[in-house]
Amino acid sequence: MSRDARWKALLELLVERGRLDVEEAAGELEVSAATIRRDFDQLAEQQMLVRTRGGAVVHGVSYELPLRYKTARHASEKQRIAKAVADIIAPGEAVGLTGGTTTTEVARALAVRSDLAAGSPALTVVTNALNIANELAVRPQFKIVVTGGVARPQSYELIGPLADGVLSQITIDVAVLGVVGFDVTHGAAAHDEAEAAINRLLCERAERVVVAADSSKLGQRAFARICAAEAVDTLVTDTAADPETLRCFEEAGLRVVAV
Repeated sequence: MSRDARWKALLELLVERGRLDVEEAAGELEVSAATIRRDFDQLAEQQMLVRTRGGAVVHGVSYELPLRYKTARHASEKQRIAKAVADIIAPGEAVGLTGGTTTTEVARALAVRSDLAAGSPALTVVTNALNIANELAVRPQFKIVVTGGVARPQSYELIGPLADGVLSQITIDVAVLGVVGFDVTHGAAAHDEAEAAINRLLCERAERVVVAADSSKLGQRAFARICAAEAVDTLVTDTAADPETLRCFEEAGLRVVAV
């Protein structure tokens, strides 16, 4: 296992459990305790965790794992979801993509669609996510519109009033939301209120809204609300989702696609 993969795995375990000791982590990752101690020390230097005697704890009370450290957890589900989302987008449409691991996969799925290989433009993509813009900018058939704003390191998303200025001047066909939680009662949500505000504005400028979320996000709540469930037209998730939860979304008027 490479150092990068090991660090990602360690951080995900730490987010899940809140605390890890050296021996526990070494057993989980099948490496030596000395390697884990060195990893913990280096991650502590980057303020990714807080070192304790014999282990580590998460950095701060409210912890959000930066996008660059999110691994392939639910990777196959996210790729299936991304393809399903990409398939419901028509050539020539204007598409809004928020930041996140699932929406990044949506961008990649759109990039390899054969019917979007040419056009003027084949697709217009509006995004506040720097990593998505970077991946799609090499596709000359795509028109890429990036909002202004201040970059948020955890998600690579641009936030703040500069982003508001761009989004208030445009309309789009479909907004694709990546979410931290999506609940029938509490709606779609993100960790950060400024990020949620930009995502909300993207929804308001769209004719239809799609939430792309693996089953682990359903029924979950997060600090900052993006929009009500009723504001979402389609939920695309995976087949591991609880049937009762999906039924509740359908009763709320959403089209539900489980792949």
